Amino acid sequence: MKHFTILLACLLLVHFSSFAQNKSKAAKPATKQETKIKQYWFVLLVKGNNHTQDSATAAHIQEGHMANITRLFNEGKLKVAGPFGDDGNWRGIFIFDCATQEEVEALLKTDPAVAAGRLSYEIHPWYTAAIGSFTEGKPVTNDQ
Repeated sequence: MKHFTILLACLLLVHFSSFAQNKSKAAKPATKQETKIKQYWFVLLVKGNNHTQDSATAAHIQEGHMANITRLFNEGKLKVAGPFGDDGNWRGIFIFDCATQEEVEALLKTDPAVAAGRLSYEIHPWYTAAIGSFTEGKPVTNDQ
């Protein structure tokens, strides 16, 4: 039950932070596109079966894991990523903006931590409005 409460709190935080982002922009009426509910893919990252790597190898895998997260975010495929704050079996979450579960699985296989067996995953369809963090396309940064 504790894990469910943490997960629910994370999802509510994501929802309300995107709501706050949207409210902080210039006030304008929401369009139909902005209020349309869309399917995303919720990935629960769990502890994998292979933690036999030495500390240098594990650090290298983690570095690759973080680089892959950045790449997927910049491509507009990964909308949310983050670890849990305890040392339980649940390691973190991803929310993907992909057309199919197969596409999500292919992207997960590019993650060095998944490929090495340090992380495993569960994939579930998940729905929200395509606003805030969930706006279509690649993220807009200050560099653009």
